[in-house]
Amino acid sequence: MPLTIDPPAGSALDLAEVAARLDESGIDLTQEDSIARCAALLAGLQRNRDFLATRVIAALQASYADQLEINRYSAQVFLLHRSPRGFYLRANLWPAATDAVYAASGPAAFSFGVPHDHNFSFLTAGYFGPGYVSDYYDHDPEAIDGRLGEPLDLRFVERSTLTEGRMLLYRAHRDIHRQLPPESLSLSLNIMDEGEHVPWRDQYIVDLGQKTDERGTIARRPTLTSGEMLLRCAVHLTGNGRDIAEQFARAHPVPRVRANAIAALAAVAVDPGGVLERGMADADARVRDDCARWLADGQAC
Repeated sequence: MPLTIDPPAGSALDLAEVAARLDESGIDLTQEDSIARCAALLAGLQRNRDFLATRVIAALQASYADQLEINRYSAQVFLLHRSPRGFYLRANLWPAATDAVYAASGPAAFSFGVPHDHNFSFLTAGYFGPGYVSDYYDHDPEAIDGRLGEPLDLRFVERSTLTEGRMLLYRAHRDIHRQLPPESLSLSLNIMDEGEHVPWRDQYIVDLGQKTDERGTIARRPTLTSGEMLLRCAVHLTGNGRDIAEQFARAHPVPRVRANAIAALAAVAVDPGGVLERGMADADARVRDDCARWLADGQAC
């Protein structure tokens, strides 16, 4: 499960100071000294009980224009600061099951009830309300290939709540959780890793199974870059697109991109099965498994 971080003592900090100090030092949530700096700054921001309300009111008065411009995430996310050094600060809104927004959007809009890991590390703290509930699981990410249906050998750790002031470090690929709605509206603050490597890492949606002894399997890998979608479009439009797809299928360093390039080529090939069979010779187990599954299903994507 995520690592519990004891928030360092200190005074409240304003958002501008926190953002400037993080911009100056940068973040690396795999390094203890960086985690300690981030924890101290996030704890100071969490102790500031006025900044978020002031920021929200200002955004509403400005017709929410800046959020529409910089927020690449869902409506539950309120962007506080995006840094050129590859991270951002955000606030997350977590509605209760009795709230109107929950009834209108359903649980999936907030990732409630969907077991998943993250393809980035982030530090989070409860800011307001009782906090969302999570069932936490641990597993060894080095022991898996990332194939769909692959067993994860999950170990259930606990069910607990992100209460006000509680701080957790979610580690990329390591920590899996199933979130449940809080008892009443809650807010959390996050420092998120947004390095250039993140879009190329797979996130896993997990099937926990119906049996009590089920250890979990990989159900989906939802990560997809715009370039991968454009590649699938390009092969239908131009021969140059197919040439690029051939290059990606042979030599792109990211296995998921190689698999998507193979799928794109198979979609326009006279002999799609032949394209997929060539893909089954790829060095990566995920690519081989995807191609074998597409071949067996008689489809290329």
